[in-house]
Amino acid sequence: MKYLFISYSVLCFGMLGYSQSKLDNYIKIGLENNEVVKQYNFNINKSIWALKEANSLFYPTTSFNANYTVADGGRTIDIPIGDLLNPVYSTLNQLTNSNVFPRLENQSVLINPNNFYDAKIHTTVPLLNYEIIYNKRIKTYQNQLYKVEIDIYKRELVKDIKVAYFKYMQSREAITIYETALKLAKENQRVNQSLFANQKINRTAVLRSDNEVKRIEAKLEEAHQNSKNAQAYFNFLINQKLDTEIEIDSSLSAIPTDFNSENTQKREEFTQLQKAAEINTAVSKLTKSAWFPKLSGFLDVGYQDFDFEVTEQSRYYFGGIALEWNIFSGNKNKYRLKQIEEEAKSIKSQTENVKQQFLLQYEISRNNLNSKLEIYKSEKSQNIAAKKYNDDVSKLYKEGQALYIELLDAQNQYINALLNSNIALYETWIAYAELERANATYTINF
Repeated sequence: MKYLFISYSVLCFGMLGYSQSKLDNYIKIGLENNEVVKQYNFNINKSIWALKEANSLFYPTTSFNANYTVADGGRTIDIPIGDLLNPVYSTLNQLTNSNVFPRLENQSVLINPNNFYDAKIHTTVPLLNYEIIYNKRIKTYQNQLYKVEIDIYKRELVKDIKVAYFKYMQSREAITIYETALKLAKENQRVNQSLFANQKINRTAVLRSDNEVKRIEAKLEEAHQNSKNAQAYFNFLINQKLDTEIEIDSSLSAIPTDFNSENTQKREEFTQLQKAAEINTAVSKLTKSAWFPKLSGFLDVGYQDFDFEVTEQSRYYFGGIALEWNIFSGNKNKYRLKQIEEEAKSIKSQTENVKQQFLLQYEISRNNLNSKLEIYKSEKSQNIAAKKYNDDVSKLYKEGQALYIELLDAQNQYINALLNSNIALYETWIAYAELERANATYTINF
């Protein structure tokens, strides 16, 4: 139990700078393999493609369109060819004394073309469209927002991994302590059996020592199960098989005694709110852009004719510029802007509230860490005193100068001191991890 003999001064200078080479490696594995992190990465990739999609709206769109129509009946256009030309043709026939100029009938042409085809390449291009501009800006901010959100989750995951690692180490040390307690209990059992055989004590002490061995064995089994649970949870966080062995690193490295100064203003949550405000502003401009005109160009190049004929006359092109300007929409955009303004006020209020919350969290975490350090100092002192008391009573008991109940009380005090010291040690580490999270000081992007 190496940690039992670490002085408080070493703890202050070294414990908080725990040699995290192995733990950092586990954190890196967790950040790479955690399923929730992967899901956030999927969202980031999705937002990147959405940004590319928004950018593609600036380019022309070209498509091939073809149609063939068959029509009969419906509206017609009446062309009075006969009424216009027959008098002229009749006069010409009289002058020439011939029938060269025939009599014509008035024509009625269907508006819907019959046996008609139209095949063309249709191209459109936006020339002026603010909706496209602000839509791209929104997609850019959303992509940045996803990146901030994954950093927030990573920072929380780092804290969870550290806490789970420290709890696992705590459970392993508890096993060591109960193994020590079991050795002491079995030694008491051996001594009592020897003393009973020599008729120096009654059988009650032997039975009591037997029961004490069974009690500690049960506690040891419980400690093993707790350790397995802690191991499974830690491996779950870093997405490894639940029964994967965890490397233990109990070494300490020195760091300055003073904690990192308050750094809450650099927490990713503020960036998240900033990006939300930027998105809200872009949405406002997007809504206002509905009042601006939209200008686009188009061009059709193709063939059209009757009876599937393809001639020089069949070829055509048709192009132009289209202007769309929304004049009135029932104040829909006006009301939408009012909603956006209220959202901006909400984001500003959230920012101020979060600022105070983070300062409070930092202050509480720092005070909690100082408290844990003092508790550990007290437990270490009690640990030393309990060990000395246990050694003295054990010596007196073997000499027949102390009762077994006194020995049992001394050993229980010693074991409880070991357990409390173990708890205080790792509770201090956990408190440091929580302060580190509150202050956003751990480097999450390797």
